Amino acid sequence: MTLQIYSTLTRDVRPFVPLVPGKVGMYVCGVTVYDYTHIGHGRTFVAFDVIRRWLEASGYAVTFVRNVTDVDDKIIRRAAEKGVSTTELTEFFTRAMQEDMLALGCLAPTYEPRATQFIANMLGLVEKLEEKGLAYAASNGDVDFAVRKFPGYGKLSGRNIDEMQAGARVVVDETKRDPLDFVLWKAAKPGEPSWESKWGRGRPGWHIECSAMSRHFLGETLDIHGGGPDLVFPHHENEIAQSEGASGKTFARYWMHSGPLRVRSASGVEEKMSKSLGNFWTVRDALKETNERYGLGNGNEVLRFFLLRSHYRSPISFNPALIEEAHKGLLRFYSALKGRELEPVSIDWNDPWCARFKAAMDDDFNTPEAVSVLFDLAAEVNRTADVRLAGLLKSLGGILNVLQIEPEHFLKGATQDLDAAAIDALVAERVAAKKARDWARADEIRNALKQQGIIVEDGPQGSSWRRA
Repeated sequence: MTLQIYSTLTRDVRPFVPLVPGKVGMYVCGVTVYDYTHIGHGRTFVAFDVIRRWLEASGYAVTFVRNVTDVDDKIIRRAAEKGVSTTELTEFFTRAMQEDMLALGCLAPTYEPRATQFIANMLGLVEKLEEKGLAYAASNGDVDFAVRKFPGYGKLSGRNIDEMQAGARVVVDETKRDPLDFVLWKAAKPGEPSWESKWGRGRPGWHIECSAMSRHFLGETLDIHGGGPDLVFPHHENEIAQSEGASGKTFARYWMHSGPLRVRSASGVEEKMSKSLGNFWTVRDALKETNERYGLGNGNEVLRFFLLRSHYRSPISFNPALIEEAHKGLLRFYSALKGRELEPVSIDWNDPWCARFKAAMDDDFNTPEAVSVLFDLAAEVNRTADVRLAGLLKSLGGILNVLQIEPEHFLKGATQDLDAAAIDALVAERVAAKKARDWARADEIRNALKQQGIIVEDGPQGSSWRRA
């Protein structure tokens, strides 16, 4: 089966055909670094990490670009509140974001450009748009994009330009020729970071940075452009207008957007997780809680598995019960892997198990179906004790970057509040009691450990324990 991808622009699933055979240029919009990343960001970046990993597993050489927005109104306000420079603020939160994505098992981007490093590229693009009559200098010193002069405006979001209202980040003021026009270059205000330009000192608008940076690293036409669901309009719509207005070429061949991550509000209504709504849970807090609950290092994989086991375009409801369900799923996998001499297994896509996994992932990165294949494979490992199949389970899980922890470590789980040595001693005493046929003492030890939340398991290799 050929890889099929759903494109937001065409609203259908179609075969993936890159611009250059064997290569993929992929740009995913990053975060505005004025605060810690939240789980909604984590959902998006894990989704695109899985997409990237599958493209690479399929033999493509992927150039993956994820930008950092380090100049923005919110950054300026937050820096002023904290009494630090915008550079200090953005350096701190950029490092924090990188640490969070690494903890979630995401590969580092091939390139991670920061907006402030590409001001010259942005100014060049704005000048080109002005030359083509698509941009104009407003009376307040800004440079705005003339939306109605770009015939395709609205094609990504499916909005009718005459029915549009000014949306998020679209500022309506009297200096604009049309309320829908958006700013490309903002005139400098006292105390704000600014750069020289032919229109005077200023700083870039939010949308122009991605057009300029993607063009620099991937050319005028990208294979895949991705991001969160809230970016379809106006950000990605505006990127298309800027990029195609300047080049006259298709900006991105496939537009991909992850589904929203929703949380239940105090009133019981499910709503999108976002910083603007104040209902977000940071990746750091989520990782801290899952690692405390499931074990140091284990919590990272539990959270990643929770985020990837839903289809990337589907909404996810964020609640503890679903995270616990993800943990139980991983317990099934690691129980199948435990105690086996796992050897690296090369993946043969003609193998029936591998072929099923591939068919799922080639169907628009259908991770729920791919995970179901892994569950079936784990059941077969338990039934047959086939070491090759156990190795294959680990190898296929590795494509999603799960099942890579030592099984004994994962199954023992959180032990920070337990004396592992004391538990080992009790398990050893129980083994000795069984050998001495002292069944009462053996049962007494098992029950005592069970009351502490410890499960003792007996197998061909002996007795072991794990956190319930």
